[in-house]
Amino acid sequence: MAEAHQAVAFQFTVTPEGVDFRLSREALKHVYLSGINSWKKRLIRIKNGILRGVYPGSPTSWLVVVMATVGSSFCNVDVSLGLVGCIQRCLPQGRCGPYQTPQTRALLSMAIFSTGVWVTGIFFFRQTLKLLLSYHGWMFEMHGKTSNLTRIWAMCVRLLSSRHPMLYSFQTSLPKLPVPRVSATIQRYLESVRPLLDDEEYYRMEMLAKEFQNKTAPRLQKYLVLKSWWASNYVSDWWEEYIYLRGRSPLMVNSNYYVMDLVLIKNTDVQAARLGNTIHAMIMYRRKLDREEIKPVMALGIVPMCSYQMERMFNTTRVPGKETDVLQHLSDSRHVAVYHKGRFFKLWLYEGSRLLKPQDLEMQFQRILDDPSPPQPGEEKLAALTAGGRVEWAQARQAFFSSGKNKAALEAIERAAFFVALDEESYRYDPEDEASLSLYGKALLHGNCYNRWFDKSFTLISFKNGQLGLNAEHAWADAPIIGHLWEFVLGTDSFHLGYTETGHCLGKPNPALPPPTRLQWDIPKQCQAVIESSYQVAKALADDVELYCFQFLPFGKGLIKKCRTSPDAFVQIALQLAHFRVGPHLPLLRGQGGARVRLPDSPLCISQDRGKFCLTYEASMTRMFREGRTETVRSCTSESTAFVQAMVEKSHAKADLRDLFQKAAKKHQNMYRLAMTGAGIDRHLFCLYLVSKYLGVSSPFLAEVLSEPWRLSTSQIPQSQIRMFDPEQHPSHLGAGGGFGPVADDGYGVSYMIAGENTIFFHISSKFSSSETNAQRFGNHIRQALLDLADLFQVPKTDS
Repeated sequence: MAEAHQAVAFQFTVTPEGVDFRLSREALKHVYLSGINSWKKRLIRIKNGILRGVYPGSPTSWLVVVMATVGSSFCNVDVSLGLVGCIQRCLPQGRCGPYQTPQTRALLSMAIFSTGVWVTGIFFFRQTLKLLLSYHGWMFEMHGKTSNLTRIWAMCVRLLSSRHPMLYSFQTSLPKLPVPRVSATIQRYLESVRPLLDDEEYYRMEMLAKEFQNKTAPRLQKYLVLKSWWASNYVSDWWEEYIYLRGRSPLMVNSNYYVMDLVLIKNTDVQAARLGNTIHAMIMYRRKLDREEIKPVMALGIVPMCSYQMERMFNTTRVPGKETDVLQHLSDSRHVAVYHKGRFFKLWLYEGSRLLKPQDLEMQFQRILDDPSPPQPGEEKLAALTAGGRVEWAQARQAFFSSGKNKAALEAIERAAFFVALDEESYRYDPEDEASLSLYGKALLHGNCYNRWFDKSFTLISFKNGQLGLNAEHAWADAPIIGHLWEFVLGTDSFHLGYTETGHCLGKPNPALPPPTRLQWDIPKQCQAVIESSYQVAKALADDVELYCFQFLPFGKGLIKKCRTSPDAFVQIALQLAHFRVGPHLPLLRGQGGARVRLPDSPLCISQDRGKFCLTYEASMTRMFREGRTETVRSCTSESTAFVQAMVEKSHAKADLRDLFQKAAKKHQNMYRLAMTGAGIDRHLFCLYLVSKYLGVSSPFLAEVLSEPWRLSTSQIPQSQIRMFDPEQHPSHLGAGGGFGPVADDGYGVSYMIAGENTIFFHISSKFSSSETNAQRFGNHIRQALLDLADLFQVPKTDS
């Protein structure tokens, strides 16, 4: 128990001679170093706040202005046009004090004038940069055909941007998200639903829309414009609250998403070693985040993206409530919460002020893996509370976790930097076994429903064979933000930290470190019943998810570019073609352990036509605006449906089909650009709907629009946000992206990553309970649709 004594700063006993103190110098040293580290962080934040506050200026530029003003006075040149003299006369006068000599008064006046000029210059540069960043004409120009206006604009943006901006330097220079005109939004909405409605249905919707535009919308729009003047972003706070935090259904599958590890290589098979390097890299990233040393993401290398979502990446938990949840974010956290074999542990990341080395973290995780103690009553499935309904979790939290050891243990989890799940199973993508990727995705999406803490900003999942993955909560940020972290972690793990020949972390651990602490619980029978109820809800939801993941090998973005279209438009049109072709569902069979499985596809399935289009959701970002998050691209257009129908009819010449395809691709690219530049449809209608609810105004049009199901919900996974290595030199260092559950009960969730020149990864989800969907069949149709599009342009493909 030597380590227990190290955790005590001092002890004392009462003797006849008085009180005898026994101090632990080692413990007091750690307390002292911890305090020093805390003050260092405060000072760094103060310094960064000052530097960020004066961007694009700097203390050096202030000194230059002061010296120029003082220097001009020695040359008898008054650059202030008399303002310095006015300031000098306004200074307090007296025989004593700091203003007693004329020289001191003159220098102080010049410093005040210079500071005013400097601050005015900063304000002018910021407003000019904001005005320049409001220009989005460059997005709508053809590739390789840049206008002179855009060239001049790019030169001006570069001149006004510092060479070394910090992470949040551009935040105050980013323009606000504009509120579109109601007439423009209504026109684009009607255009988006035209291919989905027959003439009678479309006429009815058109009448509803026109009535709303003329009667109800003007009043609602005024309130929305007023909010856009007052708030940093007129959408994001309402989107976070009403789409995420007020949702009462389980987070698991319905909201949380997963991210996969590198799939074509393995750095080590040692579970604890992989965790040691990975968590060390994560805390290195957090340190850079706190110090704002991470470069902001820049489009074209010059247009900054909003970084505000990154603030809550670590030390954040979603706390359940009966009506709405709350995001709890701490400025710092020095430990992680760990789950293994039904037990919860608290693992410190620091020794005093020093971040633990990878080898020390490996030793600590190995101690957890070797711990033979059993779970306490009710502890094993405790995390199922975070996987079930939010109301039930909120009631249980208030009833059973508001005092005593349960409160202390729950706080240890909720106040952790993030959550770590150590699984006993092994998952890894085997290219020879396609099903392995789907099983890997299922494990990341929901696990066994009680070995993930779904409320944490993210859970790091470690399998027994060293493979990793993430399960991320969605309210605090969108997928590109967690992808930024993950790219840094995987790059640091692979190219900077390394392993020994036996797969362990480099260096020797410190065996004197106290082991991780078991969290203590006192869970009564009533609470165990609630836990079991939440587990059954979560298990039914997880068992209903059909996930089909595959790697498409015939080609990637290299071939798509030869078709003279954007890779995203190419894949989206292929999805429309595949969805139109999807046939009836296959019967369900019971597999091992009672799991539901599909019969294998047959060639006949490819030829069966569903003959239907559906409302399609594609996520795009609005991060070119301050606090921007996402907007919807309605990918099912009149142009894409015309192309799909022509392809299915098989009576058109290839030249005609190519022309229809190019029209559909051009339309999609234009809609994507409109969404990114604040001229989307759905966020505007969503906010108008909320204003109508606040005002008690009934709108049949908005009610119908907001109730339309997204039966095909899609998202492209970003990559290479951090260029830590050359993908051409390291083609095997390839992640498979990630995925999410279906948005509609009778729909599909499709996530895809165009992973380099020669491959695309797809993650397709649906529900077994729906007779309308079949994820595996849809995946096969996607394969065939991609091949058909390639054949249409007669571009040779690589061998699978």
